[in-house]
Formats: sequence, structure tokens, C-alpha cells
Amino acid sequence: MKLSSLWIGLASGAFGGLVGLGGGVIAVPLMVSFLKLSQHKAIATSLVMVVFTGLTGALTYATQGSVDWLAALLIFPTAMVTANLGARYANVLPEWKLKRVFGWYLVAIALSLILKPYIPHVEEPLQGWVRVIPLVLTGMAAGFASGLMGVGGGTIIVPIMVLLMGLEQHTAQGTSLLAMVPSAIVGSITHYRYGNVDQPMLPGLIVGILIGAFVSSLVANHLPEFWLRMVFAAVLIWTATRYVGARPKNTGKLEAPAPEGNGKV
Repeated sequence: MKLSSLWIGLASGAFGGLVGLGGGVIAVPLMVSFLKLSQHKAIATSLVMVVFTGLTGALTYATQGSVDWLAALLIFPTAMVTANLGARYANVLPEWKLKRVFGWYLVAIALSLILKPYIPHVEEPLQGWVRVIPLVLTGMAAGFASGLMGVGGGTIIVPIMVLLMGLEQHTAQGTSLLAMVPSAIVGSITHYRYGNVDQPMLPGLIVGILIGAFVSSLVANHLPEFWLRMVFAAVLIWTATRYVGARPKNTGKLEAPAPEGNGKV
């Protein structure tokens, strides 16, 4: 077990448990920067971690009665389908474009953390069959994001559950953690078939993320939420600045003819 992968797992699990996300938004940049994985491999490996973050975090939230099981079950089917599509699309995109997409996703998450207190609870939350439609659409969006970027999709699921379902914040987070598990499994399998999962790194990452997610989920209600959100938002925005401006490693057509030119000489 590599210590570098262990501490990345700990950091990702702690983040995921505290704010109800899968931890991929932390794991992917750390794996690219410190483990020197390509963006595609980091995303694929992160998705395997998300499975364990979701399971551990969701079970911990469930012991506190903070999981809406029906809502999670409604999200499962469409999320699993679109996770496969997202993973396939990720393998079509060149690495620099994938980094840009990931960077803007980080910006969206940072903004959602900053604006979290201003998300109002609806006075009359959706009831009965009417709530099925937004949950199905939520599953589609979250699943695609999960497969494409190696994340859990909580930044999509949580606000919709709070705004439309009228769920309490912690219940929305617990439900989000549970809902991301099936799509992460499907996305992981798809990426694995493309040969992108870095298997030697998984033991340390999984052990770290299990410990981090379990501990942080237990203490989530006892920490100063405001400062946690601000610190995480600042870290995400700083990380995003390194991604949104990503460019191709080659300068384009100017570099391509070089080998041919040398060959002619």
C-alpha cells in the first residue's frame, strides 16, 4: 500500500463526508499532481473511490436517519445509464479538453458551497408522482457527470433535493451519497474496460477514503459549517484555475511536421 495514495484517500473521504460529495473533486487533482496520473486515469480511479465514499458516507448518515431511500431509488436507474455514456464520452475527449470541463465543474461546486445558505427550502415540496420527474432528470445529469469527470454528482443532486423535494440539508447529503453508488459502479466498469483504472493505487486510496468518509460523516454536524464551506470553496477555485486554461501539449500543426522534416534531411 502506497502512503501517497493513502493520504489522498483520507483527504478525499474527509471532504466527501463533510459536504455530501463523492470526493472526486479532491481526488482527481491530487492524483494528477502527486501521483502523476493522466486525467483519464485519475477520473477512472476516482470513480472506484466514489463507490466506497458513497457507501460509507450513506450508511453513516442512515444511522442518523438522514437518508431518503425512495428518492435514491428513483435516481438509480437513469444515473446508471448516463454514467456509462459519460464514461464513454470521457474516453473520446482529449486530455486538455477533459481538464477544462473538470475545471469549470470545480467552479460550479465552489459556487454551490458559497451559496448553500441562500438555497431556500420550498414551502410546499413536491409530493407523490410529481416528484418522480425531477428525480429522474437529476439522475440523468448526475450520472453523466459522474462517468465523465470521476465525481459523485452530489453538487447536482443536493441542491435539487433541497429546492424541489424540500429535504433538510443533511438528508439531501445522505441521500446524495447513496444515490451516487450505482452510477459510480457502472462508470468504473466502463473506464476499466478502457484500461484506465490504476489498480496498484486502489488499496491505499480505498482504505484512506473509508476512514476519511466515516470519521467526517460522524463529525459533520459538530464543525463550523461556514468556515468549512469557505475553505473548501477557496481550494476548489484555486484548483480550477489550473484546469480551465488547459491547452493541448502540442502547439498544433506547427509541431506535427517536425519529425517528417528531420526524416527528409
